[in-house]
Amino acid sequence: MPISGLSSEMSALMPRPSIIQVFEGHVLCFLIPTSFPYNRDRMRLDVDLAPNRKNNLSLRNPVLTASGTFGNGLEYVKLIDVETLGAIVSKAVTLNPRIGNRQPRLLETAAGMLNSIGLQNIGVKALIQDVAPIWATWSVPVIVNLAGETVSDYARLAYELDDVPGVSGLELNISCPNVESGLEFGTDPNLAAVVTKAVRRETALPLIVKLTPNTERIAEVARSVTDEGADSLTVANTFPAMAIDADRQLPALGWGWGGLSGPALKPINLKLVYEIASVVNVPIIGCGGIMHGRDALEYLFAGATAVQVGTATFCNPGAALDILQELKKLLRSNDFGGVSEAVGVAKRGRATL
Repeated sequence: MPISGLSSEMSALMPRPSIIQVFEGHVLCFLIPTSFPYNRDRMRLDVDLAPNRKNNLSLRNPVLTASGTFGNGLEYVKLIDVETLGAIVSKAVTLNPRIGNRQPRLLETAAGMLNSIGLQNIGVKALIQDVAPIWATWSVPVIVNLAGETVSDYARLAYELDDVPGVSGLELNISCPNVESGLEFGTDPNLAAVVTKAVRRETALPLIVKLTPNTERIAEVARSVTDEGADSLTVANTFPAMAIDADRQLPALGWGWGGLSGPALKPINLKLVYEIASVVNVPIIGCGGIMHGRDALEYLFAGATAVQVGTATFCNPGAALDILQELKKLLRSNDFGGVSEAVGVAKRGRATL
């Protein structure tokens, strides 16, 4: 007999009632709330990358694109449904336009690729005028990656982008060399803290700091930037590397060296995520060598809340969406009710769920 007020279909989905009473010809059912069956099709994929900020950064799913591998998203609109992604991370933007490094800039390796693009971009003013208005029409959040040579560069970029429609958050690229000291911002905890604090003062937008793997002090760097207002961390950028052209007897890349990405980077960055998850209490975005859904799942198990897909996009423009579907199937097959249940499982053990 259908439960009063519910369709036959809905009644069939309900668990057996704990108490049944009849009142004026109607069957009233009083249910124990915890007795509802688990609906495997209602998996919670949403994540928040700035949970402690009033204007948070809530995403419908945990799969983002990685900066520098997806342009500004405009090129992909005709190829895939970009609005089904968790978020798009723009290519790095600088205060002024940059033409980038000399060719060649890309080189395939045995387990990934080397890139030496040199931050080629249109500059922040053109981004605000020509690109951000298009982002503002999309439902998918767009996070702008910032690159600078001085602390004031980063602060000015944050100031310019604050309150710009279409910009949902900022990703601070601290792998850039500081022209004042010659060091990468991200290799020194104090320098990383200074630039993060300067950016935080200039914007109310959610702030992600993208760490470099090119340091033995990455845990210290992670703590220093979160202490200065980083809402989440991307772990991590490409690893400095190079190749030699044996025929020309010269470096294969025009700049001499570049950043290694792809599957070769995954074991390195996976370890960094695992390490950093123990010392900070902010969301981590795992990045490096994510080619399949299982790679994404491993990053979640290591302690990441979300992932960025980069090099895989060069092989398959729809890689991020494929990885999202594979990840959903893997979460379901492992009986996770959502992304949050999988985060950090490798550290705490599934038995504690």
